[in-house]
Amino acid sequence: MKKTPDSLTEDQLIAWLLEGDVSIQYQVHRDLLGVEKPELQERIATEGWGAKFLSFRKPEGHWGRGFYQVKWISSHYSLLDLKHLGISPTNQKIRESIEFIAQNHKITDGGINPAKQRPDSDVCINGMFLNYACYFEIDQAELNSVVDFIIQHHMADGGFNCRSNQGGAVHSSLHTTISILEGILEYTKNGYVYRVDELEKIAKASREFILMHRLFKSDRTGEIINKKFLMLSYPSRWFYDILRALDYFQAAGVSYDPRMQDALNVLMKKRRKDMKWPVQAKHAGKVHFDMEQTGGPNRWNTLRALKVLKHFGESK
Repeated sequence: MKKTPDSLTEDQLIAWLLEGDVSIQYQVHRDLLGVEKPELQERIATEGWGAKFLSFRKPEGHWGRGFYQVKWISSHYSLLDLKHLGISPTNQKIRESIEFIAQNHKITDGGINPAKQRPDSDVCINGMFLNYACYFEIDQAELNSVVDFIIQHHMADGGFNCRSNQGGAVHSSLHTTISILEGILEYTKNGYVYRVDELEKIAKASREFILMHRLFKSDRTGEIINKKFLMLSYPSRWFYDILRALDYFQAAGVSYDPRMQDALNVLMKKRRKDMKWPVQAKHAGKVHFDMEQTGGPNRWNTLRALKVLKHFGESK
């Protein structure tokens, strides 16, 4: 690890992370130090950010104004945030909220739909739903139609696009593709079996779609698709960026591919002199509270970047 006079050693960097919220502490021990700390995971529901998110849950089991309103304080994004905290997957109140969504927000296409008057479910929303529903171990029967819906909307170029069944999109979207990949990863990790072989083939094709674009470049011109893809955000919501993609690849145990290198180089350039990473972008919308401030050193992004480097290294 390179150092400047103002930078931290690796041990000091870990110590700084461990001064953060209990959810950060839990994941540092698990993902960087290789030590399971179930007692830390149990505390996420009763202190810090996890307790705050749970405090906004209404007696009927929803957050915000319901399943998808208001961004980002709706049930959907609150549940996604709680999943990312690493809160215990056996939390009964959270399971009840997800089961309510699964039983009351499906429409005839089999997907989870934020508003039943809409004729088509949103592919991206269903990927995110699969992500947290599988993490919290919802019954297979509640997920089968969602799996059918996702498989039905896999596109010929390997990825997914939330406009494919709404606006006639013919090219996949990195935003939608990463949400589906994260959902499939949780599905396979947690032992679900319905059409799992098909989902694994789809995941492989979707990873290839991202790699074909070197994580942020046009496969035709080599130009940056969207400069926002290079801005490190957290929480990511439904938005794609290179750190979210790299974090997915490491979590999925994908081996290094030279087409990742451009994104890894960008990630290293984002590192501050003190060896930490910032949050550079915040997605506009109402929030329950800010876990960390934009611009300064950020524990979430530092943790995620260190996980990526632990898996892939800085360069090849």
